[in-house]
Amino acid sequence: MLPRLSQSGFTLVELLVAIGITVLIGIMASQMIISSFRDNAIIWEQLKTQSEGRTVLNRVVNTVRRAEQSSVGGYNIAAASANDVTFYANIDEDNFREQVRFYLSGTTLYQSTVKPSGSPLTYVTSTATVVALAENIMNSSYGTPVFEYYDESYSGVESPMVEPIDIPSIRMIRVQIELEKDPTEIPVPLRVESMVQVRNLKTN
Repeated sequence: MLPRLSQSGFTLVELLVAIGITVLIGIMASQMIISSFRDNAIIWEQLKTQSEGRTVLNRVVNTVRRAEQSSVGGYNIAAASANDVTFYANIDEDNFREQVRFYLSGTTLYQSTVKPSGSPLTYVTSTATVVALAENIMNSSYGTPVFEYYDESYSGVESPMVEPIDIPSIRMIRVQIELEKDPTEIPVPLRVESMVQVRNLKTN
């Protein structure tokens, strides 16, 4: 008798099912990998945004803290509003106090600096040096003021002063920045904030 040939093996249907399952598993694995890379990119972007925000915040706070009388005898703070503050501080190596202004225009935070010049000394705003400190500032969209002002009675719970700001009463300033790189993507805006006491206005 001749030996019988084995009939074991995959039928065409079984082979197609196996291929389909393999393809499905591959698609799911690819989606997981893509999602993982996307999540990591978001995390790194958030960390970068946080670092940028804190760098800008520290620059603003450290400069505001040094506000003092101008080189021509003007009061320490010249103007104050929700998204704009102007004051005098010696921010370079000379003996003069520059007029410094931090202000939000659109979604960009700027610093304007005017050096006193002439004889007698004057501050000519047309000679200002303006630099953009940060973009993607979303304070206006969320109704969050960049600057809030407090008088000497502030103990940590009082509400900020209302506009028009009584400039001679200012003793502390809250600086808060809402950063959002892409409004169409998560996460929600990152807020960095700090309270700063103007050293030369301390009364106690």
